[in-house]
Amino acid sequence: MTELRLRVNGATTVLSLPPQVSLLDALREHLGLTGTKKGCDQGACGACTVLADGVRINSCLALAVQYEDAEITTIEGLDHPLQTAFVRHDGLQCGYCTPGQICSAVGMLAEHRAAPDGELTGSEIRERMSGNLCRCGAYNGIVDAIQEVASQEVAAR
Repeated sequence: MTELRLRVNGATTVLSLPPQVSLLDALREHLGLTGTKKGCDQGACGACTVLADGVRINSCLALAVQYEDAEITTIEGLDHPLQTAFVRHDGLQCGYCTPGQICSAVGMLAEHRAAPDGELTGSEIRERMSGNLCRCGAYNGIVDAIQEVASQEVAAR
């Protein structure tokens, strides 16, 4: 067992975990943060996406011990305009992928702000979000929600 100090959603918790526990399992099974979903458990679907120091990661592929000094943000810790935009644009159906989609989109918008390379078009958003799958096919609503928030950010600058 390894004693591990995790900072998640602004709170620090000390856990005693085997070193091979994934960040996803630490969040869900040890901290009770079940918004982050276990989809494929192989990094292919993006349902487990969280933010580590503002950067999107697949938590199923990350060991919890790797992120001891990072600020982890899960869907439970977000208060972002994307959340209401997803609802407004019907960017969810069953909702299973939604937490990962939103965390990924928040990270993607931050990436674009840090290195802007033009307007975020629909095709650009689709490419940048390609690591997050939606089995219900709510992609058009997801893209519309992200475009709305990206446009608001540009207008606010």
